[in-house]
Amino acid sequence: MSVLPFKEMTAASIAARIAAGDMSPIEAVEASHAQAKEAGAGADQLNAILWSDESLARRDATKLAESMAVAGRGGLLAGVPVAIKDNIATLGLPTTCASRILAGYVSPFEATAVTRLRHEGAIVVAKTNMDEFAMGSSTENSAHGPTRNPHDIRLVPGGSSGGSAAAVAAGIVPIALGSETGGSVRQPAAFCGIVGVKPSYGRVSRYGLVAFASSLDQIGPLARNVDDAALAMEVISGVDPKDSTSADNEVQPYRDQFISPATAAPLAGMTIGVPAEYFPESLDTGIRRRCERSIEAMRSLGATVKDVSLRHTSLAVPVYYILAPAEASSNLARFDGVRYGLRASGGDGLRGMYGATRSQGFGPEVTRRVLLGTYVLSAGYYDAYYRKAQAVRALIAGDFISVFAKGVDALFTPTTPTTAFAIGAVTDPYEMYLSDIFTVPANLAGVPAISLPIGRERGLPVGGQIIANRFAEATMFRVAYALEAALGGEAHQ
Repeated sequence: MSVLPFKEMTAASIAARIAAGDMSPIEAVEASHAQAKEAGAGADQLNAILWSDESLARRDATKLAESMAVAGRGGLLAGVPVAIKDNIATLGLPTTCASRILAGYVSPFEATAVTRLRHEGAIVVAKTNMDEFAMGSSTENSAHGPTRNPHDIRLVPGGSSGGSAAAVAAGIVPIALGSETGGSVRQPAAFCGIVGVKPSYGRVSRYGLVAFASSLDQIGPLARNVDDAALAMEVISGVDPKDSTSADNEVQPYRDQFISPATAAPLAGMTIGVPAEYFPESLDTGIRRRCERSIEAMRSLGATVKDVSLRHTSLAVPVYYILAPAEASSNLARFDGVRYGLRASGGDGLRGMYGATRSQGFGPEVTRRVLLGTYVLSAGYYDAYYRKAQAVRALIAGDFISVFAKGVDALFTPTTPTTAFAIGAVTDPYEMYLSDIFTVPANLAGVPAISLPIGRERGLPVGGQIIANRFAEATMFRVAYALEAALGGEAHQ
């Protein structure tokens, strides 16, 4: 089929081989399913895949092959197998948010991002495990058990998009979709040694994404390299009449931002800001060392590197854990046992049924956040918590606006304060929440960010984060392409 084993092939190379007739869409799908079995994607090992229907995927691949035979060509992702996080609606496969309360639910409609992937010829082969309703940083909160990191199955893959990250890292698919509310694409990308993108708020339609915190949620791609991530972003980006929050901003061809490594100074004329708040004394020394090497690499590529300050960064996690649970308490009120999903019997009529359904259907982390969100929105506490948090959110967004207005093109930071930790090692919720300390600010500000591998420490992947101004994904990809090329194989060593 290929000189390279399937698990090492990129989405771009698969699409190119299929376009050239060197591989068929059916062969690509079969290779993906074979790799899933080889990697142990099921519940007994990685536990990355929740739902998969080989006959359905093969049928879709057959239809694509027949269409390409008539038209003579396919889309940008023709025949490329992709996996979708279980909170993104798909036709044919369940969408359960890894929760008992949605057990067996199959959506009657499909997310716009998934439809756009299919329009370009991608084949959905699986739905992936996740923290229940995307609430978590380790994919340990799934009703189906934890996902494990392909680099070491004793470790978490990050979360909440841990299943998608593990599927890409294990070579099951070259591209997967995850969702971001406070870092749920970038953090698992860093832990699994792959690339993860959080778009600008409004860049990618949220239609078909099960709501957690609507002012923060975004769909984003995970991939093994920057080029595949840029390709996926080109496909899923753009205004959508089904999502009133999607923005009608021009979608630039992000892959055009690649500049040949032979170019002497691909980042010449650019200014990269390094925010002091993202490099505290407590930062893991190995991660600091890898970040410093990356900063020197960008300087050698022609960039001007300057120290900057995002002075409200320390308030991001407290603000996030007021606003996100508040929105979640409202959004999750729809899961009541009446319209879809689980219905449990209670002893007090309708109210009893509501209570029994939610008690049995929601896991402990979801319950914790719903209760917290309901509290901060309650009479007497709204002004003290929710309204004040909104005001501080504006200050955090203002920090980014101010820095970018002063001529900074992009920011560089670590993605996470540590490398992947052991399953079961973090039991304190607040300690777990701090896993997202470097990712949450971008969500609060609505700006785009990407995590890419910058090396390994003690054998575990380290992620570096590039943050750009709102709707400046092209700038973000330009820096990411250049840094990835400069680091080369060292990014995975």
